[in-house]
Amino acid sequence: MKPVPEVQSAGSCDAVTLIPAASARECNTLRKVTSVQHSPLFANVSPADCREIVSAARESEFPRRDTIFLEGDPIRQVVLLTSGSVKVMLLGQKGAEVILRLAGPGDVVEITGLPAQCRHCSTAQALSASTALIWESSAFHALAERFPALQSNIIKVAAQRLEELEERYREISTEKVATRLSHQLLRLFNQLGRRVNGSGTLEINLSREELAQMTGTTLFTVSRLLSGWKERGVLTARRECVYVHNIQALREFADNE
Repeated sequence: MKPVPEVQSAGSCDAVTLIPAASARECNTLRKVTSVQHSPLFANVSPADCREIVSAARESEFPRRDTIFLEGDPIRQVVLLTSGSVKVMLLGQKGAEVILRLAGPGDVVEITGLPAQCRHCSTAQALSASTALIWESSAFHALAERFPALQSNIIKVAAQRLEELEERYREISTEKVATRLSHQLLRLFNQLGRRVNGSGTLEINLSREELAQMTGTTLFTVSRLLSGWKERGVLTARRECVYVHNIQALREFADNE
């Protein structure tokens, strides 16, 4: 039997074509590289090194509210989001959540330079339907040892997260709730906010309860403050979403409240 002739389009790898398995793998790797090119984890990593690093990862999907890992679980994987959002949290004895941070596209859900026998110190849950690249922990640590830029970026990201936690602790200890909430909203919009239909309105998918958990206050207090800012035309709060119409006014609240 004669071999089936190769049929391949001159277009992109996303075109519907019949291509050899090797070419399909190459397209898949290129797609992975594109998904992480703006990630802090890959800053100053050469394209060739980036290709090798991402080729060791597999792709995975997490439905909304899916648990990615639990506090106390053994650390077996490194998860880098390529779409969606994830909350990283601690749980109190009565089940109350304290949100440490949110992760968005390009973020590693939990930075770890720890040996595989260590355990997660927090719980991660998908806030929205999300996709990710996942490395086995041992494979990722081996890659970090081979590529100094990757190792350096891990340290930088961990330091930035520690700095943010320290800043939030300072805010909780010294600032009024209104100031803390406005600061937290500004951080979230810088990290995860997106413009609505090209307008000046910014959107973040987060409930009032989750804002309270991130700010160290009550749902009642957050609802009262958001309602007051709505009356001033600064923002609109829905059940699980906040729209900011006047980001400059929110900055002024952060500076002057």
